[in-house]
Order: sequence, then structure tokens, then C-alpha cells
Amino acid sequence: MTACVLAAPAWAQDAPEAAEPPMTYERLGRILFALDGNTQPVGRGFQLSISGVPMLVVTDPAADRMRAMVPLRPSEGLTAEELMRMMQANFDTALDARYAVAKGQLWAVFIHPLSPLKKDQLISSLGQTVNIARTYGTLYTGGALQFGGGDSPGIQRQLIEELLEKGEEI
Repeated sequence: MTACVLAAPAWAQDAPEAAEPPMTYERLGRILFALDGNTQPVGRGFQLSISGVPMLVVTDPAADRMRAMVPLRPSEGLTAEELMRMMQANFDTALDARYAVAKGQLWAVFIHPLSPLKKDQLISSLGQTVNIARTYGTLYTGGALQFGGGDSPGIQRQLIEELLEKGEEI
């Protein structure tokens, strides 16, 4: 009988990263204010602008959820082809952001549990949400690497890198 032992090299064991505190309404607000100094608290959320795109970020601490939203257009009149293209993008190029329809409106959204959300994950996802808003009707991309295996072309990463750089100071 032959035994096979797999071992990872010692160099593969990096030092553990400092634990990030849970995301809260207050911490979320500090991050958003760092990204846009004109961020305004609104109810359980915030209004801000990222690269000139207005965004609403709402929280529900009792349900431990958050949602970042950019309104795109009324949903009335969306064609089957447009809906199909958005569903394709939701599969491979929108990444953490999504196209969604609610209350007669088409939205670019990012939805996530609040407390486990990491700072860089939030910043990247806000950038992706802005990117799918900007590329609606053309590339339909979140701007990060394409997941693959889908139908969508294109890569657009610059906004996410700029936002992550701003977030380094937090």
C-alpha cells in the first residue's frame, strides 16, 4: 500500500491578516464619507455620488442587510432582448452588482449581508454598481475581470482601482 501525503510549502502560510471589525451603519458611513465628502445620511442610509453617478445606500441592521442602488430608467418599455442581455450580464460580467427591477424602475444594485461585509469588498462592489449603471445598454459590465463561461465581452477596471485607492486611507 502506498500513502500519499500532500503538504503545503512553509512559504505558503502567510501571516494572518488583521481582523476587520463587523460592518455597521456607522462604519459604512465613515467609508462612504471617505469616498464622497458630500455623502448625506438619509434615514437608515446614505445618498452619495461616485464618479458623478448618484447612489443610494440603505441598511437594515435588524435584518443585517445593506443595499446600494443606482436608478437607471423606468422599467416600462424594456424589451425581451434588453432583459435577456441584463440576465446574461448578471451571470458573467456584472459580478457582485446586478440589474434589477422594482417598483417600476430598472436599477443597478449591490445587495449583501451587512455585518460580514469587508471594506474593500464594499468599495469594489460600489464601483461595480456604478460601472453596470454606466455601461447599461453597451457592455453591461461591472468593470472587474469577467467571470467567464458566459456571453458578455469587455473588461473595465479603472473606477474600482481608484475607489480601492481612496479606501486605503480608512
